[in-house]
Amino acid sequence: MRPGYDESPINALPAAVWALALPMIAAEVVFGLGAIGFIGGAQGIGLRLNAMEMAAYFPQLPVRMWQLGIFDLRSAARILTYPFVHGSVTHALFVIVFTLALGKMVAEQFRPWALIALFFGASVGGASIYTGFGLLTGLDLGPLIGGYPAVYGLVGGFTFLLWVRLGVENANRLRAFTLIGALLLFQLVFGLLFGGAGYGWIADIAGFGVGFLLCFVLVPGGWQRAVAMIRRR
Repeated sequence: MRPGYDESPINALPAAVWALALPMIAAEVVFGLGAIGFIGGAQGIGLRLNAMEMAAYFPQLPVRMWQLGIFDLRSAARILTYPFVHGSVTHALFVIVFTLALGKMVAEQFRPWALIALFFGASVGGASIYTGFGLLTGLDLGPLIGGYPAVYGLVGGFTFLLWVRLGVENANRLRAFTLIGALLLFQLVFGLLFGGAGYGWIADIAGFGVGFLLCFVLVPGGWQRAVAMIRRR
């Protein structure tokens, strides 16, 4: 065969990207088998709902723990588990595809541990800001479920890399934010057409911001590159 044509596109993905995507894929396989009765018998159809109840992040929980002066590990762990369970196959499919695609691009410049830190940092940061928004506004916010805040963190990482490259090329760095603008527009249209958008977009945008800022310390030389670009202005 011609050189390069026998290479597997799957093997090209870094292990850190698979470490993030495989739990989501495995969960959907289990939910799918449960829906057809292959797992869990008659109760298998409720596996997704049960998993959502166990993994979802409720912004009221940390507030309640603070008020009562207690710490519950299972409740606290939700801020790390909610990105891996999704409300539907379509929801999961979008997150998995974005995680694989963006994760591969970002992983080319990140150490494996830094990519994972970016993913979870955006998840935790998005959920924390979402909680803060609820406290400031007094709104009774719904739970967070699914990996969109983490995916937006990966978008933030990709945006940072593009922002640095455009700065080196003395090009318009605002072009780096084209992807996040397109995603937000898509999400707005999708929410208007199908409803149920709620306030989850706040966690998504927060995930993007946290992901972008984390890159200043996660990308090798990230802070120095940014400072050098600012000094050249």
